[in-house]
Amino acid sequence: MDFRDKLLVRPGTTVRLAHWNPDDTLHFSKDEDARDAVARNIARLDELQYRLYAERRRAVLIVLQGMDSSGKDGTIRHVMTGLNPQGCRVTAFKEPSPQEAAHDFLWRVHQVVPQRGDIAIFNRSHYEDVLAARVRKLVPRPVWSARYRTINRFEEYLAEENVLVVKFLLHISKAEQKRRLAERLANPMKQWKISADDFAARRAWSAYRRAYEDLLTQCSTRHAPWYIIPANKKWFRDLAVSRILVEVLEACHMR
Repeated sequence: MDFRDKLLVRPGTTVRLAHWNPDDTLHFSKDEDARDAVARNIARLDELQYRLYAERRRAVLIVLQGMDSSGKDGTIRHVMTGLNPQGCRVTAFKEPSPQEAAHDFLWRVHQVVPQRGDIAIFNRSHYEDVLAARVRKLVPRPVWSARYRTINRFEEYLAEENVLVVKFLLHISKAEQKRRLAERLANPMKQWKISADDFAARRAWSAYRRAYEDLLTQCSTRHAPWYIIPANKKWFRDLAVSRILVEVLEACHMR
């Protein structure tokens, strides 16, 4: 099965997240040794990263987006665990610093675009400037609405420079988010991951959902596609993300 084809947001289509089931597993079951399949994918990613580094013709930029508790950290921990840290860098985008805010919104992003041979993982990304900036009204509508076009041009430029841009939306339901937040509150080892912002964002669930639908509709392109990953079930999230990354890198026929 080609996971890319099944979970791709096709350029030019209008996205309605209600049509994407966050419980979907593409007919896979956890009993079908999904853990072994993920392990095989991770091992294959290790081989492909070695070729990427040896060839030094291209770089890979992985973008992870999703509502709070959708599993961005978990995806990095479980799927990227086999990557060589010498050639892989994770950047978590928080609220811009005063220096970052004094530049254009893509300035801080371009600082951490991977060099050829390397992999970069964005835990949240430049898309926060059409998500949080929009929902929290940090900038007026004419500003954030113009950013879709700017982002598309930026990502097209990266593609021209042989940066493979692979973007994942980890799609969970509101009920599953509630369950995960409650689990964090009940677990002393996870309480540090909870903040007041999580609950403020939950109250704005519908507004964030509309913002995600708009960015998926406007910014899934041939050179930088979006994939919607059903993420209510963590085992399938890991399986889908790892498999798509393998498929993308194998398609490069690196030597």
